[in-house]
Amino acid sequence: MTCTVGNSSSSPTIRTVTISYPELIDKHADLSMKIEQGFGPNGLGILSISNVPELPSLRQNLLRLAPRLASLPEEVKKELEDPHSRYNFGWSHGKEKLETGKPDMMKGSYYANPVLDRPTEDDSLIQRYPSYCQANIWPGDALPEVEPAFKALGKLMVDVGLILAYHCDRYVSRCMTVKDDEGLEQILLRSRCHKGRLLYYFPEKESSDCLQEADNISSWCGWHTDHGSLTGLTCGMFTRNAVEIPCPDKTAGLYIKTRAGQIVKVVFGEDEIAYQIGETTEILSRGSLCATPHCVRAPKGDNTLGVDRSTFAMFMQPDWDENLKFPEEVHLHKELIPPNGTLTFGEYSEKLLDKYYHQKS
Repeated sequence: MTCTVGNSSSSPTIRTVTISYPELIDKHADLSMKIEQGFGPNGLGILSISNVPELPSLRQNLLRLAPRLASLPEEVKKELEDPHSRYNFGWSHGKEKLETGKPDMMKGSYYANPVLDRPTEDDSLIQRYPSYCQANIWPGDALPEVEPAFKALGKLMVDVGLILAYHCDRYVSRCMTVKDDEGLEQILLRSRCHKGRLLYYFPEKESSDCLQEADNISSWCGWHTDHGSLTGLTCGMFTRNAVEIPCPDKTAGLYIKTRAGQIVKVVFGEDEIAYQIGETTEILSRGSLCATPHCVRAPKGDNTLGVDRSTFAMFMQPDWDENLKFPEEVHLHKELIPPNGTLTFGEYSEKLLDKYYHQKS
């Protein structure tokens, strides 16, 4: 069963390259062809892992909580906000901007690190890299189920992502020398920066200020490329009046821009985890693994009124102190790379946040 099926009127629909979990955990298996088809220079920058143990129940347990989290009293949600981290911990709603420059009122997000509740006790690091080093903020008594459900699904997606990273290193090593401590698997294994994002998309009746955005292909999430290493995604869950329903619009869902500039819709199963390559991995792999611009299109039409959507993204990224050794030639954000070609991931991230959000001088 896939997230959404069928073709939109203008974009073809493509099924992700899929690797089964039993294949993935076999470290002797040669998955290079599938890695290349999904992540290579001619791929879409995405593939999915099927038959992951416990995924269906963990997905259900967390995603069903997103509407309840978004429905908490405003004064409670205010206590869950963290402006110092640029709202990268706790609850965030209306802080991001759409491509039009207007505040995004259509979705709310809850951010936390599912692996470490407090990544560091060093106050200087917390001040320097607040988007990664702050402590988690959980709803506590207001909605106690969120913390265990968030951690369980997030940790599963990190664990599966680490095994996928091992196979990515094997693929990349065919084209370049990958030192034991510099591969994607080891970089992610020692990181304290992994960040989960529980997303809730409000029904149309609750986001009337953004109805003019509904016809845009990027109406639910604007065009972007993840700047981290590897992003895990669950298939979205649609509900109306707290009852799960199929997606009411076959054109809604995840869209990707191919290397040739074509826009395609990408689908994967409810019982699968999809993984996308981020910009940092593309740079460090010298282009062997490629990130791809993507966006999310909201459902539209009379039958979508009152329909909401919940999903979860797991951003796997290097540690803030990880030194990134950039190649001499880069085409992504080359204006941010210093002459010596080295930044920590924390420094690189802050530069990107400054570029995109202009929230710090």
